[in-house]
Amino acid sequence: MASRRTIIEEWMVAQKRHHLSDVQVQMARELGFKPDSLRKIDNHKQEPWKTPLPQHIENLYEKRFKREQPEIVKSLKQQLQEDAAKRAAKKKAKDARRKAAQEQDDQSLNAE
Repeated sequence: MASRRTIIEEWMVAQKRHHLSDVQVQMARELGFKPDSLRKIDNHKQEPWKTPLPQHIENLYEKRFKREQPEIVKSLKQQLQEDAAKRAAKKKAKDARRKAAQEQDDQSLNAE
């Protein structure tokens, strides 16, 4: 399974390729689309009967969730930053636990 970072990067490329806003990308993700599947349903201006991709995503989202857009909208860059901060916090906590365990082991060895 791909890491969350690579998935978000794929969505960033798809967002740029298909000219989607942050809201539309989040809608597509909540609908279960994959970045590569957007190519299949994009209009390419060859089929005049087909709705443009951004409108298609908005219509499907409204139909399924009965709302016009998500309640909380986060950009892909913001999600990457939050993930990096979360990883850094986990690493810091893990290092603190290791240091505490090491000090406890040292004290128990010195007591003997």
